[in-house]
This record gives sequence, structure tokens and C-alpha cells, in this order.
Amino acid sequence: MASSEEAIEQALQRRGVKRDKDVEELYLSNRNLVEMIDLKRFRYLKKLWANGNKLRRANFLSVNFRLSELHLHDNQLSDISGCLRQLTCLTTLTLHNNQLTKLDKVMKEFDRMNALSCLNLFNNPIAQEPEYRLFVINSVPSLTLLDRSEVTKSERDISRRIYRQSEEKVKDRVAFGRKSQGPPNLYFPSTPRKSFALRPDTAEIANNYLKNNPSFSNPEEAVNTRRLKKSLTMYSSFDWGKVPRIEDRRRSAVQFGSPRIITQVYR
Repeated sequence: MASSEEAIEQALQRRGVKRDKDVEELYLSNRNLVEMIDLKRFRYLKKLWANGNKLRRANFLSVNFRLSELHLHDNQLSDISGCLRQLTCLTTLTLHNNQLTKLDKVMKEFDRMNALSCLNLFNNPIAQEPEYRLFVINSVPSLTLLDRSEVTKSERDISRRIYRQSEEKVKDRVAFGRKSQGPPNLYFPSTPRKSFALRPDTAEIANNYLKNNPSFSNPEEAVNTRRLKKSLTMYSSFDWGKVPRIEDRRRSAVQFGSPRIITQVYR
């Protein structure tokens, strides 16, 4: 069984690399490695293949901040806490066929990886947790490919409605989720209309419902009649407050129903 030091030296000799700062790619796949020395000597390393070994920890990348591709699949990793958070330049990460557990802890390693677009986690115990795919999509918004399947817009929308309920409520209240683009005349210009000034007596009568309808006995009756003639506005929303959090749903065997719809009517 070769040590990681020997495997690294063999890989460098095979490619004819003599200086550590010239190493941008390192191939250590299928070497039957049980552990790996810290790769801090390769500060300009961008791509690393360490898949197909027997690694149990991934704590050998302490200063390799320039890594963009990391392949650690087909190992025996059970915990990556505190091992990958510093790799904020990663765009591709493969961790499938390992023994990773506790989905929440695994996702915390990715919360600073704003460029991560391709991630593989299948064939791990965490992939069997309820709503695993939606939880990962919400935790890593930059993903475009998860477990070799494209992340769709509908999946993003569903994950936001489940895990970001407060933000969705705000969107529902502000222009039904759309941002105003300015006054209508900015996008639909029209020819200026001629204005006609009303005589003072006509304007006063036109804006006074009681004077236009002298048959009412008192102002309250006139107000109630006018209110009933206005059009109705109906507004419906989901009551997410009674829906349990995803952690509770994941740990409970009880089947939860859909959120209740609340309808409000305005005149």
C-alpha cells in the first residue's frame, strides 16, 4: 500500500513537474490511499482527483483556496465538517459513493461556495433523507447540476416556498411578486389630452354622493349605498405559519397536509 507522499512524487515525476508552484492539476485516483498529507505546498492547485481511494477524512486542503474542481467520490468519507468551507472558488465537487450523514452539517460546508454549479452527493446516506433534493437546491442557490440532473426553475420555486417562507410572504404583498418598472406612461406613452376645467359648482356636486342622490335621509345611508356599489377585490394566500419546518418533517413519521388557503375580500 503506497503512502500519499510516494503517490504524489510519482505523479509529479510522471508529468515532469519539478516546482510545486507549477502544479495546477494533481491526479491521485485509485491509489488505495487511506490518508492524505496536507497539500499546502501546492498553493496554485486548481484541480484535484483523489477519487477511488479509502479516505475517511478530507482535511488535507487547508490553504488550497484556488481549487475549482475537487473529485472525492468512491471513498469512505463519513464527515467533511470543517474540511471544505475555505474552498470558495469551487465550481465542481463530486462526493458520491461515500458514507456522508447529517444533511444539515454537510450543507453548512457549502454556504460560502457562491460559484459551485455542479455537485454530486448521490449514493450517500444523506441522499435518502426526506426532501433531500429540494433542501440542497435551497442551500446552494448557484447549483445548475445536482446528482447529474439539471436543476429546474420549478424546483427552485418549490424550494423557496418551503424554506424561505418569510421572503415569499413579502413578495406576495409587494405587487404580487413583481417589481414595479415605473409609471405606466413610461412604457405606454400616449398623446396629451386636452383638459377641461369644471365649474366650481359642477365639481362640488360631482364629488358629493349625497348631493347627487338627494333621496337619502342621512349621510350614513348614502355612504353604505355607495360602498355596496363598489367592485369586489379578492386576495388569496397560503397560511405557511401552520406548516411545520423541514427539520420537524424530516424527523417525524407523521404525514403532514398542504398549507391552508386564506381568502380575503375587499371593496
